Amino acid sequence: MRIIGGKYKHKRFDVPTTFKARPTTDFAKESLFNILMHSGYTDFDAAPNALDLFAGTGSISLELLSRGCGSVVSIEKDYRHWQFLQRICRELGDPAWHPLHADVFKYVSRARGNQFHIIFADPPYALENLRSLPDLVFGNELLAEGGVFILEHGKSDDFSQHPRFTEHRSYGSVNFTFFQ
Repeated sequence: MRIIGGKYKHKRFDVPTTFKARPTTDFAKESLFNILMHSGYTDFDAAPNALDLFAGTGSISLELLSRGCGSVVSIEKDYRHWQFLQRICRELGDPAWHPLHADVFKYVSRARGNQFHIIFADPPYALENLRSLPDLVFGNELLAEGGVFILEHGKSDDFSQHPRFTEHRSYGSVNFTFFQ
């Protein structure tokens, strides 16, 4: 896994081959950050805070940190994946990164009112309650005023009728839906 932009650009981390996580492809990740930086969704110069749900390998968290987020909270339920995130966090020594070992649904419920400028969620595409994620994020008031929530999902999910839907982008098998 490599970081594609920002202060940690070109830094690489070896992800154990035993991991179940499906990291966002470099092509999709680069496209996502181009959208974030050039479409008015966020201002990285203002050091926004971010929440990465289903952090997996930490690929998105690392990009967010690298590009200037003032704080990134990464939620990962799988203990081995969380240990990996902790190891990378120690290697980087970046005090802005906070990997937490927790269940996303419990965290979102307990974090009610904690607000983030950027929320990214990359759940397993077959996750049973994937369709409930936007309502959980907005119902628990996690998105800051003017912030953006990005949900990565498979091609069979359509969120275009959600009241907070902004746009949908597709990059091969990777789909991003943006909410505000």
